[in-house]
Amino acid sequence: MIQAGDLKKGTTLKIDGTLFRVVNTEYNKPGRGTATMQTTLLNIESGKVNKKIFSADESLDNVFVESEEVQYLYKDADFLHFMNNSTYDQYEANISLFGDDQLYLREGMTLELRIYEGRVIDYVLPTTAVYDVVDAEVAVVGDTAGAVTKKVVTDTGLSVRVPMFINIGEKIKVDTRDGSFISRVNE
Repeated sequence: MIQAGDLKKGTTLKIDGTLFRVVNTEYNKPGRGTATMQTTLLNIESGKVNKKIFSADESLDNVFVESEEVQYLYKDADFLHFMNNSTYDQYEANISLFGDDQLYLREGMTLELRIYEGRVIDYVLPTTAVYDVVDAEVAVVGDTAGAVTKKVVTDTGLSVRVPMFINIGEKIKVDTRDGSFISRVNE
């Protein structure tokens, strides 16, 4: 059990038999009355986002979630497949769980999966990853009135804004938290 006032982003709760992940919290203490915790909850099964207000002293059922370091193997029609390198256990996660973040996944990439009762319910990507540029906009020479960038597409289908000097065939390092370009990778 956890007090609503102690909720933090990333906490997993079980409410009425359904698993929710806390996406955002905001503590509110009015001049009179009891303190409340306004939360944004992600329904892990359906992917829907709900807003819910709890009394700060309300007890909630938080669940223990295992974290396992795994390697991304491949994607099929509806699922992404992973393997634990130490136990060789394999897991599959519905593509909808990852949403657009699936574009950050590369074969062989190591990441962390959160598992509850044998089911993948969440993930943590590495902070940075290296990708191959497979398509790039043509650089316009006269367009230099500020931070000059162009859009490129990586081998996973990810679109990234990069400096004009990045070309097709080069490798780039990308921040997986916001999709921003970090640097060119020289091998």
